[in-house]
Amino acid sequence: MTDVDSSAAQIPMRDILELLAPGTPLRDGLERIQRGHTGGLIVIGDGPAVTELCDGGIVFDIPFQPTLLRELSKMDGAVVLTEGGTHIRRANVQLVPAPSYPTSESGTRHRAAERTALQTGVPVIAVSASMNTLTLYANGKRRLLEEPAVVMQRANQALSTVERYRSRLDVANKRLLVAERNNYATISDVVGVLQRMIMLERAADDMDETLTELGTDARQLTLQLSELRAGNNDSLMLISDYIPAASIPTADQVGAVMEKLEQLEDAQLLNSSSLAQALGLPATEESLMQNVTPRGYRALSRIPRVQKFLMDHLVAAFGELPALLSAELDDIRAAEGVSPLWARHIYDGLRRFA
Repeated sequence: MTDVDSSAAQIPMRDILELLAPGTPLRDGLERIQRGHTGGLIVIGDGPAVTELCDGGIVFDIPFQPTLLRELSKMDGAVVLTEGGTHIRRANVQLVPAPSYPTSESGTRHRAAERTALQTGVPVIAVSASMNTLTLYANGKRRLLEEPAVVMQRANQALSTVERYRSRLDVANKRLLVAERNNYATISDVVGVLQRMIMLERAADDMDETLTELGTDARQLTLQLSELRAGNNDSLMLISDYIPAASIPTADQVGAVMEKLEQLEDAQLLNSSSLAQALGLPATEESLMQNVTPRGYRALSRIPRVQKFLMDHLVAAFGELPALLSAELDDIRAAEGVSPLWARHIYDGLRRFA
């Protein structure tokens, strides 16, 4: 599917999947149609763009009920719901989208669904009587709504992938922490940790949509994914530690690097030189073994309750991690904005880190 009408406001795919997830009233209604082998065409949206395509049918305004959707779908026409699927507005409607919108479908019901979704920008679901499938057309895409058991299997496989990425990240992170404490960290060590952080987050983001598709069945998997994600927000501290900057990196500088990293393709993500270049560090094969010294943000972030503004004051005062680790209590207390109580807390935390 392509060429969705740019004038139509699109609903985020995740919101649509939440509406159609197992356990929701709308999914219950769709599964009733599916089990009845009668087929159906359901439009989720009743704005002007939709009503212009409606020909004939019955117009009313009644609360949505799964059983009612099943009965109304026994008629040949489409059923039109409100945007949130809370009310039924029309039934037995013939949809007349413009034939200029491209479609790869061959069946009449699916062709009308695809073209209506493209022209109006609202989600449209086609229930196939012969194939016994649910097909969603939304945001210029065609998506088959799979059985919960199939989606659950896919989610478990994805979770295994996230677990492997987490394990590799923990190993790389521990290696970098040891190197930072002993002042022999290299660019290769830094990009190795960053690579695994991004791979973990991308795999987790991909899994988010699958969990949304599972609805209430995903509660346990969601908790497991949250646990695996815990502590993976360290990328901001890593970038702040190592990007070239005269003193304290600004939010704009860090944001620009984050944007570059987000734009990297998966193939580029596997290339250490691409990551080093995004960080603004030397990116040749030889320079990847060059020593680099962190400013101390990652070390300070491991001390409970130390906020970013305190980290900035300490980095401004000491410049880099080795000086921070060797600082005495009075030196930390003398830094701008650091109270005696915070100085003791930070001093003790740095001793534990060292």
